[in-house]
Amino acid sequence: MTGRELIALPRTPEQIAAVKRHCKAMVTKRAYASAGAVLVPIPGIDVAADIAMLTQLVPAINYEFGLTPEQIEHLSPQRKVLVYRAIVAFGGMMVGRVITRELVLKTFATVGMRVTTKTAARFVPLAGQALSAGISFGAMKLVGEAHVRDCERVVASLMQDDAAEAG
Repeated sequence: MTGRELIALPRTPEQIAAVKRHCKAMVTKRAYASAGAVLVPIPGIDVAADIAMLTQLVPAINYEFGLTPEQIEHLSPQRKVLVYRAIVAFGGMMVGRVITRELVLKTFATVGMRVTTKTAARFVPLAGQALSAGISFGAMKLVGEAHVRDCERVVASLMQDDAAEAG
């Protein structure tokens, strides 16, 4: 996050929707890149590319929603408590956390069958590569969009807390 301005948490349904659209577009772009990595004829490069892409994508999504560890650290103590409570209640394991290779590998374990099938399918000429690219696209899209949903739920619950306090 160095060199970048800290973005505040979205506070209205419109802001949340705009951030969600932007993040879903980022996910789709990375999913296409993931599918393209399958075409590189070096064994394991596609999985390494997926890990690298997710270690960049997830923090970018957290950043857009105002949920990186640095952004949360700049909140008031009361707001931090609410954010962490919402993350525990509604967020996945990557919301508000420093993203490591190990954390990404744990996430891929949730779509492990797809990754295994993708790796095996890759060795079937032509049709296997197409199937593998489709699986790669789907796995990246699944993980990315699930993270977007997790962030959205956390921010939406904070907005509800704000409305309850105001009302």
